[in-house]
Amino acid sequence: MSATPPGPVGDPLFGNGRQYADDPFGFMRACADSYGDVVRFDLGPRETYLLTNPDDIERVLVAEAERYRKPQFGDDAMGTLLGEGLLLSEGETWRRQRRLANPSFHSRRIGALAGTMVEHTASQIAEWEDGTVVDVQLEIARLTVRIIVSAMFGADVTDEEVRTVQEKLEPLGARFEPDPRRFLIPNWVPTRENREFADAVDTLESVIDGIVERRRGTERDPAVDPAGSEGVAVGGPPGDPDGDVPMDLLSVLLRARDRGEQTDENLRDELVTMLLAGHDTTALALTYTFYLLSKHPAARERVEREAAAATADGPPDAADAREMTYTGRVLSESMRLYPPVYTLFREPKLDVKIDGYRIPEGSALMCSQWVVHRSPRWYDDPDTFDPGRWEPERRSARPRFAYFPFGGGPRHCIGKAFSLLEAKLILACVCSRYALDYEGPDLSLRGSLTMHPDHPVPMRIREK
Repeated sequence: MSATPPGPVGDPLFGNGRQYADDPFGFMRACADSYGDVVRFDLGPRETYLLTNPDDIERVLVAEAERYRKPQFGDDAMGTLLGEGLLLSEGETWRRQRRLANPSFHSRRIGALAGTMVEHTASQIAEWEDGTVVDVQLEIARLTVRIIVSAMFGADVTDEEVRTVQEKLEPLGARFEPDPRRFLIPNWVPTRENREFADAVDTLESVIDGIVERRRGTERDPAVDPAGSEGVAVGGPPGDPDGDVPMDLLSVLLRARDRGEQTDENLRDELVTMLLAGHDTTALALTYTFYLLSKHPAARERVEREAAAATADGPPDAADAREMTYTGRVLSESMRLYPPVYTLFREPKLDVKIDGYRIPEGSALMCSQWVVHRSPRWYDDPDTFDPGRWEPERRSARPRFAYFPFGGGPRHCIGKAFSLLEAKLILACVCSRYALDYEGPDLSLRGSLTMHPDHPVPMRIREK
């Protein structure tokens, strides 16, 4: 077998970067269709290998995860934005940060946060008026910002802070859209894009600073913290009747900083990472779900029935969410068709072999949810919306990593349970009261840190 995988020919300067930048989703699927399980191409100065077989992806993310790391791309914009937060850190830094964060995502704490999620949702949708049109992506992102800050930072954000975060997401996202020329222009060159990106980072940090300042001195006394650095506290989050649940993430990190286990820079990196990753992916998953439900009235009707049952006796809680089994399948199918994180990157720490091909140390491996989730090898009629795919017998017939919207292995998304509960509860609150009808053009997509619609997502609100 050839030592080098097949792949498309690129141009001398940018490799296949222009093709990828023009349409990353079409380019990746075309590569998979044309060249098979392992595809080689060049993105700018780096050799890149696309993996499209779930078994190979499981090997990289799970079985041999210690042989791979998060890649460095030479363009330090990602590091400027996220620093050494959980998404980018490696080695002992990552293990320490994950250990600190884990209690805040414990199942007991996530369940106790249902009231916070529902309260913010009910407050926001109470502002909606029958017959009006909203950009559902902006609306849901506004909501998920409030929820993540309340749930994980133990604070509320002002309307102005929410607007500021949303305004700065555009220049932040633009900085990570595929563009092969970016490798030729360092971050320090004062182009308009670089200046806007730097300003957006500064502004985001100022919002974080304001939240931290409001929390100073309000975290619980260590004397009532029986678990010390593990962050379990008597008292729990507001509204929790039992109390013995882990603290919010900001409290844990502030305590760690006071003990000398964290620096102010570590704190900043984790909070920026949590704010961005913690609200954006859930907001996108719900945006695509509302879009798909609008296009499929029968599925929407079934979700509405579950939402009505969940809210029949008052505000829904975690137990009600667990009963929303069909809604869970709709969310799974939405994230299959439109995975907010559409590709993961890894870098071999040493030369490796995959399917008989040599993959050199320092190259980039792409494990693409977008490609695998829409492959006819694993899904019948893969571009068709079919929540029935997630019935147990059909799901079990597919390889484990034919579906991985939250990644996998040691680096799987720490917020998976939080996000799924939040999404179900928001759907319960919205769909028990409103139907949303999409009134925009055919959906088109753009790649950045996550997969966003390339235009507003207008939905007309109909009160039921």
